Amino acid sequence: MNHKWNYQPITSEQAEISQTLVQELGISPILGRLLVQRGITRVHDARKFFRPQLPDLHDPFLMKDMDIAVERLNKAMGKKERILIYGDYDVDGTTAVALVYKFIQQFYSNLDYYIPDRYNEGYGISRKGVDYAAETGVGLIIVLDCGIKAVDEIAYARERGIDFIICDHHVPDDILPPAVAILNAKRPDNTYPYEHLSGCGVGFKFM
Repeated sequence: MNHKWNYQPITSEQAEISQTLVQELGISPILGRLLVQRGITRVHDARKFFRPQLPDLHDPFLMKDMDIAVERLNKAMGKKERILIYGDYDVDGTTAVALVYKFIQQFYSNLDYYIPDRYNEGYGISRKGVDYAAETGVGLIIVLDCGIKAVDEIAYARERGIDFIICDHHVPDDILPPAVAILNAKRPDNTYPYEHLSGCGVGFKFM
């Protein structure tokens, strides 16, 4: 497959704006041009781009089911339930598990994590993983970077008395899994203003 670069040089007006950004921010001229090409033309916006703060982010509760997910997690912690952080084996999944596990670990100790074996279990939620959760007394699984298509596996977990909170970013099918809460900005009934979060990004918003 052949790819052709579509390079567009900046206009003279953009060059002036870029130079202003370079002088005001003390950055490389290359960075100045890149900012302008990304539509960032004001010093204030450039500072926010380089040094974002939590208040600059969208409210997590704009995401469908966020209130339900938070309530279920608080209930699990209040009742001392065992919680399993379950994630896909790729970079997005493992970083998501690390982020969520380390955050909750600050406040709660009855916690475990699970990364499925790529070759023996395959992608996503496996029955082996659900069985591990049941055998270790887990009442709640927070699944990251997968789960949106795991209708049968989550139904199987429910039969074993295990609830699921799904934090995923893949496109869902018409039928959603029977989870307590599904955090996914690509849901058809999405209410969150940005739909391109990674799985780890969804986990971050949850935390």
